[in-house]
Amino acid sequence: MPKIVILTGAGISAESGLGTFRDEGGLWAQHRIEDVATPEGFARNPQLVVDFYNARRAQAAEATPNAAHVALAQLEAAMPGDVLIVTQNVDGLHEKAGSSNVLHMHGQLDSALCAACDHRWEATLKMTVGQTCPACNQPTARPDIVWFGEIPYYMEEIEIRLSKADIFAAIGTSGNVYPAAGFVQAAAAYGALTVELNLEPSLVVSQFDETHFGPASETVPKWVEGLLNA
Repeated sequence: MPKIVILTGAGISAESGLGTFRDEGGLWAQHRIEDVATPEGFARNPQLVVDFYNARRAQAAEATPNAAHVALAQLEAAMPGDVLIVTQNVDGLHEKAGSSNVLHMHGQLDSALCAACDHRWEATLKMTVGQTCPACNQPTARPDIVWFGEIPYYMEEIEIRLSKADIFAAIGTSGNVYPAAGFVQAAAAYGALTVELNLEPSLVVSQFDETHFGPASETVPKWVEGLLNA
């Protein structure tokens, strides 16, 4: 039974109504990344950042998984312990679809983080500036999101799993955000078959052995069906 590592990006959640960085008119289009997705932005204007993530949290709470999320959950159920989802998304739709073996390398909207002691707890739907940490009682709560300039979570574990993978697939990723964009090169170096499933070719498409282009809700179920029938 093959060991599979799957990287997912914003493209897999777009069909569930959650916008990407590039969507016109969406939340990201209304703000500069420097203002809402960096430690410096949070230091300058914490209210703006908290409000931004409150809006994203509310959106994610209302969103439902699409056929791509469901197909990956079915793949995990059919291959217990051999399918790992590494997601750049913070929305929790993989878990809503039934996946349990998920690493959120960029954090989660439904989690709060203490900037003083690193304690994590379930975020309220609306966080407030100066919210108190339940562990150290300091007013240093922030969204548990990995911002630009910060180190993504689980990097050592991801490296180990990439080294053992028979198949590495990237779904709905642009290929311009590192370190995730480098996973395909690492997986290939360890001997994995590499697969890209995307609406359009990513910036690192030439590094994949196999490609499937189109909406994730169409390409991912077909790919999963092929794996399960192989």
